[in-house]
Amino acid sequence: MFDALSQRLNAILDRLTRRGALSEADVGEALREVRRALIEADVALDVVRSFVDRVRAEAVGEAVIRSVTPGQMVVKIVHDELVRTLGSEGTALDLNAPAPVPVMLVGLQGSGKTTTAAKLAKRISERERRKVLMASLDVRRPAAQEQLRVLGEQTGIDTLPIVPGQQPDAIATRALTAARLGGYDVVILDTAGRTHIDEPLMAEMAEIRRIAAPHEILLVADSLTGQDAVNLAQSFDRRVGITGLVLTRADGDGRGGAALSMRAVTGKPIKFLGTGEKLDALEEFEPRRLADRILGMGDIVGLVEKAAASLDAEKAKRAAEKMRKGAFDLDDLAEQLAQMQKMGGMSGMLGMLPGIGKVKQQIDAAGFDDRLFRRQAAIISSMTREERRNPDILKASRKKRIAAGSGTRVEDVNRLLKMHRQMADMMKAMGRNKGLMSRMLGAIPGMAGGSAAPIDPDALSGALPRGLAGLPGLPGLPKKK
Repeated sequence: MFDALSQRLNAILDRLTRRGALSEADVGEALREVRRALIEADVALDVVRSFVDRVRAEAVGEAVIRSVTPGQMVVKIVHDELVRTLGSEGTALDLNAPAPVPVMLVGLQGSGKTTTAAKLAKRISERERRKVLMASLDVRRPAAQEQLRVLGEQTGIDTLPIVPGQQPDAIATRALTAARLGGYDVVILDTAGRTHIDEPLMAEMAEIRRIAAPHEILLVADSLTGQDAVNLAQSFDRRVGITGLVLTRADGDGRGGAALSMRAVTGKPIKFLGTGEKLDALEEFEPRRLADRILGMGDIVGLVEKAAASLDAEKAKRAAEKMRKGAFDLDDLAEQLAQMQKMGGMSGMLGMLPGIGKVKQQIDAAGFDDRLFRRQAAIISSMTREERRNPDILKASRKKRIAAGSGTRVEDVNRLLKMHRQMADMMKAMGRNKGLMSRMLGAIPGMAGGSAAPIDPDALSGALPRGLAGLPGLPGLPKKK
């Protein structure tokens, strides 16, 4: 979502850090470019003005101008101001109330409320271990209630039975009664939307709020709507009183201004980001980690947490045992590719690595994306079991057959085999270095003595590589000196 803004800000701040000393004019010129970058990213004008003014007030101070590393000081000031604009600290969903806790979702039609309701219910059920009931109050959009019922079946979450002709206020009352009688901990109310804000919509939302007395009222907004999202948030907050925001389509190519603007304008915290179509693609919003990613500092903690949530513990243990023995065949490589896809694919993982923005063009030019993974998986699937377990038997005739079967070229098969050999060598080296392997596995909860406690980024410094240079399978990147 923030790719364009991230590239612009990184280019501006890189020029500052390369200078030995900074004058007030240097800082002023850089901030004018920062201002243009924020406006182009659809950040509200008032937010841009206050952001730039606060950065300028700090950046032209004596402490910065006379600093040993003035450019780095300005980067820190911009980073801290981004964190402040985004909300300083993440705010979790508040379920601390007598059961059943009502959670009401509001927003315009097409913003993703129904899918978000299912994602949220799944998250609460799995992570909070709470019993959840979902109820659709949308009687206008065709099949809206049926859509929620189907999503409930997919996630294993109970939904309120559909009663044809019943109005939203009556459905809300029935949902709360059913939740109390059924011993549910949380009831999620998925309300109707419109294509635009109008008085009937607001009156309906206000009436549902009066009946349900929701503990949380979350505005679900499409992050691609830009400036309109700010007006939307202000209107719902005035009439209904929202307690938090959920931004959907955060994995899209929007300019990201909504996230910066809505928090600053409404004062309401962004609680979740919808990062994909899958029902587990909902992330808690962490301002500091998002600011790190915008400025190219990566999000190692987020990457490890995603790995911990996605990795199959049994498969990971088997992989660890093979690693200790120095064994790594093509079946293992196929499993690694599948795990990376589960973690959001290459684009999702690379966005969390520090400094990746500076080599992004090289990666794009090398064609290293999720399509490459799919081609490699197709190549492995076209091999026999014997070939996957013993790649050394793959000679010219076998390679031609595999290439034909996977719709690729022999050169692609050779490239895959070369990558496998490099990874196998790395696994052997790690198997011999038991201390390194223990630190890496220890970063994942439930593996090799790792705990489920919050992850300390400093504790990962000895287990993770300092950069991507020389990593097997990353063609076109600069090699280590």
